[in-house]
Amino acid sequence: MKFTELGLVPEILRAIADQGYETPTPIQSQAIPVVLSGRDLMACAQTGTGKTAGFTLPILNRLSESRAATTGPRKIRVLILTPTRELAAQVGESVATYGAHLPFKSLVIFGGVSMNPQISALRKGVDILVATPGRLLDHAQQRNVDLSGVEVLVLDEADRMLDMGFIHDIKRVIALVPKKRQTLLFSATFSDEIRTLASNFLTDPGYVESERRNTASELVTQYVYKVDRERKRDLLVELIREKGWYQVLVFTRTKWGANGLAEKLVKSGIEADAIHGNKSQNARTRALANFKSGKLHVLVATDIAARGIDINELPHVVNFELPNVAEDYVHRIGRTGRAGSEGSAVSLVCVDEHKLLKDIERLIKKPIDVLEYPGYAPDPSIRAEPIQMRSAGPRGGGQRSNGGRSGGGGASRGSAPKAPGGASAGNGGRPGGGSHRSGSRHR
Repeated sequence: MKFTELGLVPEILRAIADQGYETPTPIQSQAIPVVLSGRDLMACAQTGTGKTAGFTLPILNRLSESRAATTGPRKIRVLILTPTRELAAQVGESVATYGAHLPFKSLVIFGGVSMNPQISALRKGVDILVATPGRLLDHAQQRNVDLSGVEVLVLDEADRMLDMGFIHDIKRVIALVPKKRQTLLFSATFSDEIRTLASNFLTDPGYVESERRNTASELVTQYVYKVDRERKRDLLVELIREKGWYQVLVFTRTKWGANGLAEKLVKSGIEADAIHGNKSQNARTRALANFKSGKLHVLVATDIAARGIDINELPHVVNFELPNVAEDYVHRIGRTGRAGSEGSAVSLVCVDEHKLLKDIERLIKKPIDVLEYPGYAPDPSIRAEPIQMRSAGPRGGGQRSNGGRSGGGGASRGSAPKAPGGASAGNGGRPGGGSHRSGSRHR
């Protein structure tokens, strides 16, 4: 199947052709017809397979087909909710790229900078609004935004949007949009509990998935090094040096842990920085840009990055600490092995994390190979201790100001183009070859 066979208007096909693409990914070929039909949808596919274009393209098509009947001031017709600032910005880029030949205005709003530019843009009128829930509710409380005309509501990274960190805000937002609407849920993972909860927001939904639910790409080589908790930092330094790793995304559970590990790496002569919710938006943007350009060899991140970093051909992901929630492992390692490129996912596992490892293997339905690094075999006399979540807060919890309630975003027009679903144009991406995924709004 080619994009020309999906019933998209010429302006959208032209925008896709501008990026050099002809063939949709499996999730796009399945999801686009359902969205075009007007039916509610739950869509599940691995990261890096083009889920974002799976809703962006048909939504733009829907607006295009009904624009002739639209008169009067612009009203927000499409609302796309994401859990983090980084993901909101990436979705906004996709909307701008594929709406380049259409007359619609889009805006991205999130925390981190002043609200004033957003207020001005909202007053001028917006067709498509991409937002984090907290910041959107701030605007709603101040009566800066009118959601009464929303025709399509999208929850991107729906599993995270419906967990306990976001569900109350999501319910408040849903109360502000019309009951008669199309609702689309997209994610790489859907637990049975989340699917049950999602049914409360959907009407006779379709369900599509391009791969078995909650799985990682076969292009990602996964393995584990078992090591004592106090020797993880030394082992990571050893691995980076001895194996010549030049671009490594490392995940920790906490902001405090991310800062400490980045400092350790810098002291060891390795260019590194940390990204998490306590960092200013400028600091987060700068660290990510330096990592993408190769100036930084290592970026240490909390789960805020698991659903937000989109880097073509990222070779290595390291779980310095395993996540407490097994589904987050799938999102973390999905940062590598994207758009047809191979990658490796290495987990450093201490005795405290053996149960977490079993939970992950149960979720992905296969064992992960365990290797031993010379000189770092774990001491069998060390006993497991409760996992501390210092400075992390509850899942989805923490400071409201850092994820969606402080600062602002900007208009998405003029953003750098993305391939459908997020692979950067000109960097070897294919339609939908990248995805835009991120972590909790509070991190």
